Amino acid sequence: MIKKLTITSLTALSLLLVSAQATEINTMSEASMAKMGTKMHAQRKDSPFLIKHGIPHMTNLLKMSWDDAKLALTPEQKEKLLVVRKETMGSVKALKTQVQALRNEIRKAAVTDAKATDLKAKVEKLAAFEVEATMVHLKCLDNSKAVLKPEQITYIMEFREKIHHAIEKASK
Repeated sequence: MIKKLTITSLTALSLLLVSAQATEINTMSEASMAKMGTKMHAQRKDSPFLIKHGIPHMTNLLKMSWDDAKLALTPEQKEKLLVVRKETMGSVKALKTQVQALRNEIRKAAVTDAKATDLKAKVEKLAAFEVEATMVHLKCLDNSKAVLKPEQITYIMEFREKIHHAIEKASK
């Protein structure tokens, strides 16, 4: 019970700290948004997901807009979304560790005298982990949308588009 309370408290505290920064995002310059997006883009290379981009990371977007008055999350929604994030992050972190280890094994073996046929089982296992991670991601998206009102989903998707637009503009 104490462990669960501690984890929940730490999660809530971290979201509060991040949300304090996130409320400034709507007033953030395009350059700042682009810089943030560039960092997120660099993290994709270690992504455990089969689909590396294009599917929103809903709990991350929500974390950035946690106390945004326009998003207007209720305390009940916040509580439910914290559970979704905790479950998702726990599953993805475990899979990411396995994916990274297997990728490294395959990379090392590929530059030695290993044959493609020798690596097939490891590649298939890697693909299975990536599929599993992608399904966790999709389930998170479904679970988050189930908590949000349609206008909140629209708002958070528009926020996501602002970030993507700033990244595209900065990269030109």
